[in-house]
Amino acid sequence: MQPTLAASRAVRQVRQHPLHLLSGEDLDFIVQFVLASGSLKEMAQIHGVSYPTIRATLDRVIENLRHCLGGAPPDAMTELLAKLLERGEIEPGTAKSIRAVYREALERARAGGDSG
Repeated sequence: MQPTLAASRAVRQVRQHPLHLLSGEDLDFIVQFVLASGSLKEMAQIHGVSYPTIRATLDRVIENLRHCLGGAPPDAMTELLAKLLERGEIEPGTAKSIRAVYREALERARAGGDSG
């Protein structure tokens, strides 16, 4: 006898799906992305922003999902940079540079070599 759809849903509800851990904003982006057949170019047109801005938003959503899967909270710096980029307050290259410096500093601090 095959399990019913309702029984299958009940089993899944016991274990929370990683997508349920994302913010409403991230979920909305995912829905739009799927409806746009995964086209970042189309997403950029829908939102009236540049391709790099949409790419940065997708990178932020991916980062948030990875953190949810790993049980860790989202990286605050990545969130901040993505939001600044989405609002057009910084350029994509600037955001990438800041993020790279930030990650290098985190790695140095983790390694205990942040003596400067």
